[in-house]
Amino acid sequence: MLKKAKLEIDNIQYELPIVAGSEGERGIDISILREQTGCITLDVGYQNTGSCLSSITYIDGDNGILRYRGYPIEELAEKTSFTETAFLLIYGELPTAEEKKAFSQRLTENSMVHEEMLRFFDGFPVTAHPMAILSTMVNALSVYYPQYFTIDFATETFDLMVVRLLSKIRTIAAYSYKHSIGEPFVYPRHDLKYCANFLHMMFHSPVKPYEVDPDIEKTLNMLLILHADHEQNCSTSTVRLVGSSMVNLYSSICAGICALWGPLHGGANQEVIHMLEEIHRGGISVCDCIEKAKDKENRFRLFGFGHRIYKSYDPRAKILKRQCDMLKNKFQLHDPLIDIALELEERTLQDEYFISRKLYPNVDFYSGILYRMLGIPADMYPVMFAIGRLPGWIAQWKEMHDTKPFKIGRPRQIYVGPTIRHL
Repeated sequence: MLKKAKLEIDNIQYELPIVAGSEGERGIDISILREQTGCITLDVGYQNTGSCLSSITYIDGDNGILRYRGYPIEELAEKTSFTETAFLLIYGELPTAEEKKAFSQRLTENSMVHEEMLRFFDGFPVTAHPMAILSTMVNALSVYYPQYFTIDFATETFDLMVVRLLSKIRTIAAYSYKHSIGEPFVYPRHDLKYCANFLHMMFHSPVKPYEVDPDIEKTLNMLLILHADHEQNCSTSTVRLVGSSMVNLYSSICAGICALWGPLHGGANQEVIHMLEEIHRGGISVCDCIEKAKDKENRFRLFGFGHRIYKSYDPRAKILKRQCDMLKNKFQLHDPLIDIALELEERTLQDEYFISRKLYPNVDFYSGILYRMLGIPADMYPVMFAIGRLPGWIAQWKEMHDTKPFKIGRPRQIYVGPTIRHL
């Protein structure tokens, strides 16, 4: 027997269905609330509102659980590549050996961007933020592939649209970096895998050839996997909402990139590095930083600690912490910012103030450190996040279109402005 919630308004009682998820989550279905009662719900920031039924990502913030399509994030980060995880998110299952080979081959074949698009880069000032360039260029892809404006998901057209976007976004990202430092573009190589190819395009130059270290490549794969999806966050919800107007995938992803850019979302790991730079420039001790962070009257803030969803240790942070330790030991890195970060980590994990409030280092804290270890500049951190999050965005966009009945997103509001008045 289906359970129902009871709601009483003006002495009239209404019954609302309770929807249960496969992991025991429950939600009250208010789809016909306004029709039945004339009332809507008010939930600023949608903190308690479910916008969809989804089979892509499961999060249990209280117990530090994150799974893609049922697979624990720890297993995927250790045993799969980013492209395998991308396939899993988009198509629902990990690829077979034959599917993996074909998917990789298509990614390789579609890594180049149209030569005419290179002229776009000439129009950007060198001061342009890489996220501004990325969003512009991704949206521009719709000009070159207008055949994707109407998609039949059962055809090969969707598959080709997906690999083109997944492959070209890393090329565009690398080109945006090369443009910002005034170096010539480096074309992708067909003999390198996804992450190795990106590192090659980022760091190779005629005067200083770049050889991809296997542990660096593995670290980048891991970072992108851990960012690949995170349920209905700000940018993912943006992709769904924009896509619900039936606009093409490229424009939907462009909107997601813009939403991700903000310091409260994809720019959070960049804020971690800026914080460390501020500490280093000011000669502030780690102990003083911690005391300042505890003082609510002080403007100083510790970025990269605590998480809105995870009330225990962020499972992604645990994975990246091990990788941080491994790279630091392997390359004997001596970087004052990394030293400050690791001392902050050590002291906060022993401080009762942070422990009692469950303010543990999160994925932004460790990803910021790791990207610095990889040699990626801070302005590129949100771009790296966007590359990683792209498979999740595509999967969510596809799932929304597969849902029947299909509905355009149209939130309501409670009007609190002036009542009628006349000139």
